[in-house]
Amino acid sequence: MQRGSDRLSRHRDDEMKHELQGLLRSGHPTRSEEWNDPEPTADDDPQVWGGPVTPGSEGASLEGVRLELARILGRSSFPATPVELVRVLRRKNAPDALTEAVAGLPRKDQYATVQELARALTRTEGTP
Repeated sequence: MQRGSDRLSRHRDDEMKHELQGLLRSGHPTRSEEWNDPEPTADDDPQVWGGPVTPGSEGASLEGVRLELARILGRSSFPATPVELVRVLRRKNAPDALTEAVAGLPRKDQYATVQELARALTRTEGTP
């Protein structure tokens, strides 16, 4: 049952499906205009396109871990202890490996920013 709260009418929705049908079937861009295609990833981009980046995983740089943490935690989570951050990560359904890495940090430490947390995570993962 339609309640009339949609931004698009049923006819416009069908028209948009028809426009995307070639793209969905072919699996690659169907337009000849190169400017309309998405840009490929650059060599120095963080590896977040391949899935969640966790400390200790292959290609987990400081920038990648920081980006993943910032995406999940946001600004309102700081300053916080690892216990509080683990609670927030679990509530936001973060990857288990990331949650476990934060839970492995010293319980009495306090982190004011995502940068500090990412540094602590990448530093502790590199040490024996």
